[in-house]
This record gives sequence, structure tokens and C-alpha cells, in this order.
Amino acid sequence: MGCGTSIAVENQTRPSETDGSIKQPSPALTIKAAILIQRWYRRYVARLEMRRRYTWNIFQSIEYAGEQDQLQLSSFFSFMLDNFTQINGNGPDLISHLLDSVVDPLTEEVRQLKHEQIVVPESYSGPRLSFPLSVTDTNALLSAFKEEQTLHGKYVLQLLYETKKFLKQMPNVIYLSTSYAKEITICGDLHGSLDDLLLIFYKNGLPSAENPYVFNGDFVDRGKKSTEIIIILFAFLLLYPDHMHLNRGNHEDHIMNLRYGFTREVMQKYKTHGREILQLLQDVFSLLPLATVIDNKVLIVHGGISDKTDLDFLSTVERHKVKSALRLPKRSIDHLNVRACSRSSSRHSGRSRLDSPRSSGRTSRASRRKKKNFTKQGSCSSSSSSSSSSSSSKCSPRVSSRNTPRRPPPSPSLPSPTDVLQVPFLDSFVSLEPPEPPREELEWQQVVDILWSDPKNQNGCSPNSFRGGGSYFGPDVTQTLLQKHGLCLLIRSHECKQEGYELCHNGQVITIFSASNYYEEGSNRGAYVKLGPELVPRFFQYQVSRSTRKLTLHQRVRVAEGSALRALKEKLYAHRSELMAAFQQYDIDNTGRISTSEWAQVVESVLRLDLPWRTLRQRLARLGADGNVEYASCFEDISPGEPIPPVTPNLAETLYRYRTDLEIIFNIIDKDHSGQISIEEFRQTWKLFSSHLGVAVNDQAIDDMARSIDFNKDGSIDFNEFLEAFRVVHKLDVKEQQQG
Repeated sequence: MGCGTSIAVENQTRPSETDGSIKQPSPALTIKAAILIQRWYRRYVARLEMRRRYTWNIFQSIEYAGEQDQLQLSSFFSFMLDNFTQINGNGPDLISHLLDSVVDPLTEEVRQLKHEQIVVPESYSGPRLSFPLSVTDTNALLSAFKEEQTLHGKYVLQLLYETKKFLKQMPNVIYLSTSYAKEITICGDLHGSLDDLLLIFYKNGLPSAENPYVFNGDFVDRGKKSTEIIIILFAFLLLYPDHMHLNRGNHEDHIMNLRYGFTREVMQKYKTHGREILQLLQDVFSLLPLATVIDNKVLIVHGGISDKTDLDFLSTVERHKVKSALRLPKRSIDHLNVRACSRSSSRHSGRSRLDSPRSSGRTSRASRRKKKNFTKQGSCSSSSSSSSSSSSSKCSPRVSSRNTPRRPPPSPSLPSPTDVLQVPFLDSFVSLEPPEPPREELEWQQVVDILWSDPKNQNGCSPNSFRGGGSYFGPDVTQTLLQKHGLCLLIRSHECKQEGYELCHNGQVITIFSASNYYEEGSNRGAYVKLGPELVPRFFQYQVSRSTRKLTLHQRVRVAEGSALRALKEKLYAHRSELMAAFQQYDIDNTGRISTSEWAQVVESVLRLDLPWRTLRQRLARLGADGNVEYASCFEDISPGEPIPPVTPNLAETLYRYRTDLEIIFNIIDKDHSGQISIEEFRQTWKLFSSHLGVAVNDQAIDDMARSIDFNKDGSIDFNEFLEAFRVVHKLDVKEQQQG
């Protein structure tokens, strides 16, 4: 009652408000204001979307550039292995133990007994597995991994051994059927993200007879919990062999694992049994099925297909022989039945497998196209070799219309790689059509296309030059394969999508990707798809993030954009000498400035990332008073660390650029993964590195470098500290840390 009285009194004291002294806005003004607000908001959202898209393009371009580098490095390793029995003339080949499958002298029974005899200490508090596995075991694993516990190496080896035995019995292509009582859940790439896997199980339920799953490859690498993921997946595979299914991905490959972190993760978590675990994983990965078919209507493969993909032939492939899709089965030139046409052709007895070598930057565009088509040995029809996806393609990463490898030419200050070592290629000078490849190579081609290919919007099939391996397949290729085998849908993974899934090829191809926050916190959602008897896909999205949920869309875009631009600036710095030399060719008067179009042209010609450089210019370089780009400002926000004194600036830049390649070579030589190598091993690392890149470094310079980083003078080198000296530093990040 008191409240009602007070309101009445308040109304009586302000009669002017109801007497029209305050004018009400007219409807016309209200509509005009609403239109102005709507216009502003639409422009705001459009700008935000533009930033989100170019951020995504930066992440994807840099990711695929790394994959192409890996394929080129693997091509070099294979060439070395096929053509040199000794690297330095007085010892076993350093990389044969990595690239060739390990021959275990122990029988299966002896190995199993050896695993059972491993003693688990009383202090171990993690789960203890007993075989055959039960639901109690899988629940114990899930609980332990949520608590950051590590499964003892004995149980990991036993689990892998049992998984290998089971997979040996499985066909290359698994055939499943739905029923009215259940749906099948298909998950895409997880890439070591345990939180995503646990969230899927929380939302969708654990695998069981009533809740079957298909996991479509790429369980490992990049994330920090790859070991836990494969343990969980293999455990459920053994527990529910008819209801849990795993396809192989392109990262179920021991050579890929060396670059993208899984090898390092295993050795850090299992210092005693790590090497044996990795050797067993080689076998397990090579035995994973290649495809799954649901109700004879839905094909599930990790990457995609080509115009040569044949499911009947794929079913007969001896998949266990393809330990790595990055390594072509060894062939001599005798199989080709062609004579060398020149002295250089005699050096081309090996074959590069997935992409052109580093020296391809010096060859003609037409020659590169011929080489790509020849390398694929018919995996894609030559009539479509020039067609590639446009930058607006929804189905595939942006493919440069030039259809050339993105590898920039060698630095002007360094000798060309071709002057030191010609990575093998049967080049355009081979005038004869090659005969039908041997069956082993045809099998390898089928596996590569299944694991590495991507869809594109244009018809036809062409080499996947952006990744460096597999094919781009168009809607017509999809339609042909589906009709040939009586299918209606292709589900694949292999590509990160912002919403976690994407449809293309008139709805006949679905891409599903299950690792959320793949590039950066908030960069993308994860998703899985469920299929029932009607085979109508139902998509479920999610995002694992403890911090992103509190951020606005603008804040999420800004965080991801900042991370992408930092990575791009590192790329610019790693090619600083090439960029500056190219900039100065346009800057005839040495003003330090060139036009925006010239700046964009130079950056693209060197980095070959096919990015919208004009749009990115304002985030990478500033304009002068005359409206031209001050090109040296590209490098102002980043600086080198503190390189080793004996290292020349040119060599330091090469190390910045190829730091990952050097680390991979080191990890091959560091067989026990201790992080320490001898000075002699350091020399051999440099011989491989200089041969791979064509970097001329004399023995004296190597010795000076080795002595300078042997800090305690014990004859061994901490290689990780050496590599740490070759990181770029972002000045803005340093300022923020100092202010914080």
C-alpha cells in the first residue's frame, strides 16, 4: 500500500511529463535511426567476418605449407635411403631404421611373454589392465586420464600387441549395417585433443553394442594427449570389436609423427619402453582399415578419392606393407624400361613420390605440371591437371590458380639446392610414356589418395599441389565413384572446418572434423555426425573451451587473428633476405617504399601462400606519407633471439626457416631421444641438413658451431638449446610481458 501511495505522489509532482512538454520522436525518425543502426551493424559484422576468414586462410595456408615441407623432407630421406648405403662412407645409414620397417627377431609368443614379465613397481598408482579387457578396465582408463595419470608402459605394450593381433584379422574395407534400434556415430580428426573425445563420450555416450562408433583417422599429432586417445580407442576396439571401428588417417604414419609431435610425446611419457612402443605402433597403424561402408550406401574414408580409386582393388591391397604413405615402394629405373637421355638422368634412379622437390622453384611452369602428372602415375587424369579449386571453394583449401608449388626459390645469397644435390625426379626430358607401374606401386597410390585427397568445386581430378600429396577431386569424380559402387554418400575428414562439418558436391560429400579449437582457442567448433537406417545425417556441434565461452565474438576473432598474424610474421622474417632483395628490385631510387600492388606481388611470389595480401597489408606493414608501403616495416615487430656467434646471418636465416626440418633430422640421429648428441653426430646432422637444403657449410664452420654450444665441454651437445637460439621473438609480446 505504501508503494502505491508513493507512486501516485511521484506522478502528481511531474505533470509536465504527461502534458507533452517532452516531444515523442516521430515514426519517420525512429525508422531512420533503426536503418542507420542496422547498416552500422551489418558493416561491423561484415568486417568481423572478413577478419575471421583471412585469419582462417592464414592458419590453413601455413598448416599445408608445413605438410608440403614434410613431404619434401620425406622425399629427400627416401632418395638418400634408396641411393646411398652409407651417408659418410664408414657407417650404417642413419635413416634406414626410421624409414624402413623394423624386423623384430622375436616371435609373437616370445614378445608377448616379454611384455608380461615387465615389472610394475608398487608405487605405480594408475590403472592395471587385465586381458581380455572388461568395462571396468575402460572405465578405469577414462578416470585415470581425467586425473592426468599415465598408463604404465607394460600395459601399453600389451594393449598394442592385442590390438595388432586383432587388426591382422580385419579386412581393408569394413562393412557395417544400421538397424532401427541404433544409429552409428562418425567422428573426424581428434589430433591429440583428449578433451574433445571425452566431451563426445559425455554428450553421445560411451561406445557399446547399442552405441557404435566409427573414428575416421588422425587420432594423434599436434595435441598433447595423443597417447591417451589411442589407448582409449584401442581399448574400446578390443572391448567391442563389432561396434567400435577405426579408419587410418594420414597422421597414422611414423614419419608424420616425427614432425608433428607424437613421437616426442611417446618418448617423453615412456622413457624406458618408448622405442618399443613406437616400433609396435608402426605395425598397428599400418594394419588399421582404410575405409568403412555403411549399409552398402555410405563410404567413409579419411581424406578422399581420385579418379583411379577402386574399392574392389582397395580391398585386395596388402595394407600392412604401407608403413608410411610418404614413402614410395622402392623401384629401380629398370621397371620403366627407358634409357637415360642425359648425364643428369642417370642420377634420377629414385623417384619423388608426392610432390616436386625443393629445386622445382627453378623449373618452368610447364615442366612442373608434367612432373606432377608423371609423379602421380595416373592417379589423376592429365586432362584435368590444370584445374584447381578457386579461393572461394567451400570444399577444399584455396588452391593457387597458378598451380605451382609454393616453395620459394633459394635465397640469392645461398647456392641452389640443385648445385649440391638433385632430389630425384623423372623429369620432362623423359620422352616415353611409362608402362603400367608394378602392383606394389599401384597399391601405394590407392592408399595415398584415400589418406591425403581433398574435394574441390571444379570437375576433374588434379594433383593436390597445396598439400603436396594426394588429389583434388571434383563433383564428377565423386558422382562416378558413387554410381560405380552403388553408393549415395561419401563422408571424409582431413580438413578443419570452422563449424566442425561441411557439405559439398551437391550434398554427396560430407567433411567431419572433431577437434575443436584446432588452430587457436575459439578458432573452430568440433562436430560428429550420426546415421540411422534412413541414412539422413544428423550433425552435433560443440566447442571445448574453458575461456572462450566468456569472450564475445569480437574478442574471439581478435585472439585468433593475433595468433595467425604472429605466425605469418614469422614466415616473413624467415624469408627476410629474399623479400628485401625482391622489394629493392622495385625500389629503384632506394626510397624504402613501393606500391601496395608491388608489395603484395613480391610477398606472394616468395611465400606462395595464396593469401589476400592487399587486405593483410595494414596488419603487416605501414604506409608512408605518399601512400606507398614502407616495406622494411614488415620486420619491425619481430627480431631474432641470440644466435650462436659462429653462425653467419645468412645461415641463421636458413636455420630460422628450416628449424623444424633440422629438428626432425636431429631426432632421427638421436636414437634414444635423450636430447644429447655427440659432436660427431652433430656433424652428420649437418651433412644431412646441408644436402637436403643445398646449404654449403664447411667442416670448420660446423666444428666451430659444435664447440660453441658444447657448454660444459663434455663432448655432447644439447640440441634443444641449440634450436632454441633460432626462434624469432615478437617485440610486442616482450613489451606486454614486461608491462605485465
